[in-house]
Amino acid sequence: MERDKGTYTTQVVVKAIDLLEALASDERAATVPQLAKILKMHRKKITALLDTLEDKGLVERDEQLGTYCLGLHSFSMAQRILKNANLIRIVHPVMESLARKHEEAVCFTVLDRDEVFFLDLVDSFQQVNTSDMVGRRFPFFTNAAGKVIKSLSSLDLLERINGRRRKNPVVPDPVQLQLELDEIRKKGVAIDVGGFGEGVCAVAVAIRDYGGKVVGALTMLVPSFGMVQERLEQEVIPSMLEVAETLSMKFGYVKMPA
Repeated sequence: MERDKGTYTTQVVVKAIDLLEALASDERAATVPQLAKILKMHRKKITALLDTLEDKGLVERDEQLGTYCLGLHSFSMAQRILKNANLIRIVHPVMESLARKHEEAVCFTVLDRDEVFFLDLVDSFQQVNTSDMVGRRFPFFTNAAGKVIKSLSSLDLLERINGRRRKNPVVPDPVQLQLELDEIRKKGVAIDVGGFGEGVCAVAVAIRDYGGKVVGALTMLVPSFGMVQERLEQEVIPSMLEVAETLSMKFGYVKMPA
């Protein structure tokens, strides 16, 4: 039964994608009968899929004409995909160079609401399991990448964290977290051990664009036993800060004189 249920769910997802593609391929809005003919599906199934997609903002319905077209959320998602693809195109070569230089894994993360999302990764031969990191999410307050991003964009942090902490005791004390973020902002780098897995030391720097907005964080993942303080201070941190400045300049960021 579980396999049958999984197969059915997969078929529904495929049909939903087919439906979105059909709407995207035609400049004109389409009716249920037209879509049913194109996709060779029963009208009731088409209507059920359209209702769900409409609830998610992926499809919009013209009440008077009874036609459907792609919704604003579809365009928003497309813009985000294009933006992320452009980010990877610019950042990935720098990540490769950094990974080769230090022989460590390097990842690029962005912030989605209050979660860190792994967008890209350059692996290494070191003993850090990064094979399944791309696509994963972590609460921002558990790791260096999330904290370095939030240290530059945390205007309403205390209020939101207080609300979440009442429901989840794992959420850190907001005052202590803000003090930590203030310190990270001054140094320009965040460091943690265990945020991305047991025995993993993460060193993260923020990448900014022409308006000073943080577009993501570059993070080096190192086995914690291999990250001695001397190497951290003399090799890794200076290199990460230099790369952060270089990448930020590529995105048009100009650091104002103190």
